[in-house]
Amino acid sequence: MIRSLLVLLLVGLTGCATSKPVDDTKNWSAQKIYSAAIHELHAVNYEKSIKLFESLEARYPYSQYAQQAQLEVAYAYYKDSEATSAVAACDRFIKLHPKDENIDYVYYLKGLANFPEETNLFARIANQDITERDPRSTISSFNAFRELSTRFPDSKYTPDAIARMKYLVDALGLHEVHIAHYYYIRKAYVAAIDRVQYSLVHYPQAPANELGLAIMVRSYDAMGMPTLRDDTLRILVKNFPHSSYIHGPFDPAKPWWEFWAL
Repeated sequence: MIRSLLVLLLVGLTGCATSKPVDDTKNWSAQKIYSAAIHELHAVNYEKSIKLFESLEARYPYSQYAQQAQLEVAYAYYKDSEATSAVAACDRFIKLHPKDENIDYVYYLKGLANFPEETNLFARIANQDITERDPRSTISSFNAFRELSTRFPDSKYTPDAIARMKYLVDALGLHEVHIAHYYYIRKAYVAAIDRVQYSLVHYPQAPANELGLAIMVRSYDAMGMPTLRDDTLRILVKNFPHSSYIHGPFDPAKPWWEFWAL
């Protein structure tokens, strides 16, 4: 008798373990799933919202709600701080619906997904090790905003995209100058000069180029190349006539970001 009870108990437990969870949305219409997904999105339940949007597209791929679900899921991923998934969703939407009336918004959203939200840029970079940072997400954000502003100059999103592009240019220039200083204090002068030159060519308006030119001056001086040193110094004076780096101290033992306050 006891053996029979144990067998029944084991069978019951096995059945519970293998049973599939109940899908409450199984018989829902496309409209009902969409409404529920929007509700979860507004309620900041992003993960649940994403699942509903993706379920809607899978079940009703040709419904009037499917295309909107593709757009909303990209936004939900962005709000959930899932940058990679948000960008992938934006790219998919652009590929499937290149002439959609909201395509300018999709480029804007793609740029936002990788945009650095930190307000103190210099503190953020200063507190990170050089090997831990990767500018690819910043470049991806910049490229999305640039495509938006180029293709849709009259879009309501373009003014903000242009403002964010300026911020990103400053950030990318600062990234290169940071690396240049990293090489400079390790006496890798040629490498330091190369990074500054890259910033000057690709991010000519970046404020960090003031420090970059100073690094080039010191690097050429350290390598015993007075002609190039003086040429670079003239460029520094012409572009930053009031720069503290022209006559101020430049101690390579100091952390690079301290120079910014000189």
